[in-house]
Amino acid sequence: MPITIADVASRAGVSKTTVSRVLNGKGEVDQGTADRVRAVISDLGYVPSARAVGLARGRTRVVGMLVPALTWPWMGEVLQGAVDVVEDEGYALLLFTCNRGDQSMRRFTSQVSAKSFDGLLVVEPEGTLDHITALHEQGLPVILIDDRVHRPRFPSVRTTNHAGARAAAAHLLELGRRRPLVITGVPQFGCTEERSAGFAECYAEAGLPIDPDLVVDGDFTFECGRTAVQRLLAAGVPFDAVFAHNDLSAAGALQALMDAGRRVPADVAVVGFDDLPLAGHTHPPLSSVRQPLREMGEAAARTLISHLDGTPLPDSPIVIPTGFTVRASTSGT
Repeated sequence: MPITIADVASRAGVSKTTVSRVLNGKGEVDQGTADRVRAVISDLGYVPSARAVGLARGRTRVVGMLVPALTWPWMGEVLQGAVDVVEDEGYALLLFTCNRGDQSMRRFTSQVSAKSFDGLLVVEPEGTLDHITALHEQGLPVILIDDRVHRPRFPSVRTTNHAGARAAAAHLLELGRRRPLVITGVPQFGCTEERSAGFAECYAEAGLPIDPDLVVDGDFTFECGRTAVQRLLAAGVPFDAVFAHNDLSAAGALQALMDAGRRVPADVAVVGFDDLPLAGHTHPPLSSVRQPLREMGEAAARTLISHLDGTPLPDSPIVIPTGFTVRASTSGT
């Protein structure tokens, strides 16, 4: 049987409260009693659980993380960045998803009520921002990753979607591509708004406003990229480039172009967004706006843990810029 704090208390002839005070350095315990308790702990080989010690000190040394689902293409990169920092700092990570909708949120809320973690990292599940804001206002430290232009009333880590899309447009313009097909993300997402605006703005400044017939609402899936290209090809609508709001829909576009016998990039240049590992393995490899996903996870976790250690939370969003990776889907090499 494992040794318990009650065993230590009984052998030392003190209360469990006294043992707890000795373990946590709290309260006044005379030196002789403290020495006796430590000797018993050593003799019995008692090892207090990290959780028990943390709770006694008012801290769990656990960080919660709430995400919509683990199936999102870029979620693994964000999660890995957060985990790297959390583990380096000696914390554990308690992960929650919203795969089961309201049932998942009820379970999450019960863990908040039980004070199972010290602070929360969030990739916002749809429709939960008001609830998360209320938790923050009740005292739970929260950092939002990818704020989708919601500008919450608590700290966030975001990237430059608008500037990233402008970089994609500038690259295509340099290549002489004048009629780009734009396959957007989910229309209600702020990142979709920013990417659409940045891309269109750059083309408009070049005197080439985007043809509305060349803007297709998507949903960040492979299938939406493929069907958008198939539909425009079948309708005879000319285009010489594709800008997809993520790499997965760009891969779908590449597949449709290849199936139709169109050459990439000679006939149609293709650019994605995210620069996931997938981008280096499409045929041809995909040029893509690099979203600093792992760095965003790292920055959010580092900011939260620094706050738990006494540093004030930042008043404004932490912004990590996008980059751009050129591959054969636009360069032809």
